[in-house]
Amino acid sequence: MSIFDETLTMNNGLKIPKMALGVWEIPDSETPKAVEEAIKIGYRHIDTAQAYGNEHGVGEGVRNSGIARDQIFINSKVAAEIKNYKEAKDSIDETLEKMDLDYLDMMIIHNPQPWNEVNQSSDRHLEGNLETWRAMEDAVKEGKLRTIGVSSFEKDDLDNLIKNSSTKPAVNQILIHIGETPMDLIDYSQDNDIVVEAFSPIAHGAALNNPEIKKMADKYGVSVPQLCIRYDWQLNCVVLPKSANPAHMKSNAEIDFVISDEDMEKLKKFTPVDYGKAGIFPVFGGKM
Repeated sequence: MSIFDETLTMNNGLKIPKMALGVWEIPDSETPKAVEEAIKIGYRHIDTAQAYGNEHGVGEGVRNSGIARDQIFINSKVAAEIKNYKEAKDSIDETLEKMDLDYLDMMIIHNPQPWNEVNQSSDRHLEGNLETWRAMEDAVKEGKLRTIGVSSFEKDDLDNLIKNSSTKPAVNQILIHIGETPMDLIDYSQDNDIVVEAFSPIAHGAALNNPEIKKMADKYGVSVPQLCIRYDWQLNCVVLPKSANPAHMKSNAEIDFVISDEDMEKLKKFTPVDYGKAGIFPVFGGKM
């Protein structure tokens, strides 16, 4: 079985491909080609967001790919600033219009907090997230979305939706890479039958400059990105490496090796990598 055929089953019975193409920071004009190339290579899961500004390009790339729409899993994200029913509902319609698609396979809340509050505020916007969630639930009922999930939700954020709505999130997309492995949150999500998706598996590129990670990659005769992606894969996560380069897309998916249990435990204990210039969080606004 190809890496691209491997799926996880979500709590509503739908399958989600484990290997996805992330398109953050790819300009809208370059996105159609990137998406087409990825689909040609074998990718069947594309992950975008309203905040990325390239939903139009993703839709175009999917339509131009020549692959049947129902063979491709497409996800976008409701902007983190939207914390009410009407704006969320309108934004979903706007996304479908931009992408020129009848439906999306999944839509997720991009963050429990608006970007300019991330790392600044203790307000988790529990009520606002429920409002947005309700709009997403209604979009599922209307056939606009097949399923819904969340991103960067902590335990209390998840509990809020689980206890106060009739839909459990299908996924929780979180930052997971060597040097940043929040096992408590991964376990809590998976124990609640929520698929975990790992974004920034190569630590915003910083893993490439880490001698310890390089040493471990050399041990397995693989590249640093391949080791990083395989690490997240073995945590039973959907993995979202981002690339506009077809050669990188191809090598990112060449992870047909196994990291030993002993080395997985070692990698879980790695100290955080230095993000360098990518260390300014959150990425869409706010300050540390």
